[in-house]
Amino acid sequence: MFFNLPTLLTWARIVAIPLIVAVYELPLQPTTQNLVATVLFIVFALTDWADGWLARRLNQTSAFGAFLDPVADKFLVCASLLILVQLDRVDALVALVIIGREIAISALREWMAQIGASRSVAVHMVGKLKTTVQMIAIPFLLYDGRLLQVIDTHLWGTVLIWLAAVLTIWSMVYYLQKALPEIRARAR
Repeated sequence: MFFNLPTLLTWARIVAIPLIVAVYELPLQPTTQNLVATVLFIVFALTDWADGWLARRLNQTSAFGAFLDPVADKFLVCASLLILVQLDRVDALVALVIIGREIAISALREWMAQIGASRSVAVHMVGKLKTTVQMIAIPFLLYDGRLLQVIDTHLWGTVLIWLAAVLTIWSMVYYLQKALPEIRARAR
């Protein structure tokens, strides 16, 4: 199950990271760099939906795929945020909040799994909403221009990434509250 079609799509999200970084190293016009990076991000972000759908449809779900999928998502989001910080399109505080939460909740989920309490930190709607807002904000910020000569993607991306940061904190508090009874029980 390491190299079935759904898992290959998941691997593609990880492979996308150096491609998106490389776009900003190529001798292209900034608007071309932004467009190419945005298209790459959107195409690879869509593989998140496609890999899960295909895994279920083709009956190719696997423990490895279930592990790799959120890791690939986190790599893609974190790398994109670092690019956006470097381009001065995202405040470092926002990136720190989002990346820090990903590390903290991943560690919490790993620990909860080790003690047999992973259900208490299962994915919740607020976490899914946070991810959705991030996945809209990031391509807007990568594009950094006027979409259809009407939508100021920098403005909307900035608003959305700050909203994502708020949702990030909210989801972290939610997961920590869910885990707190287990944490207290183990501390005795």
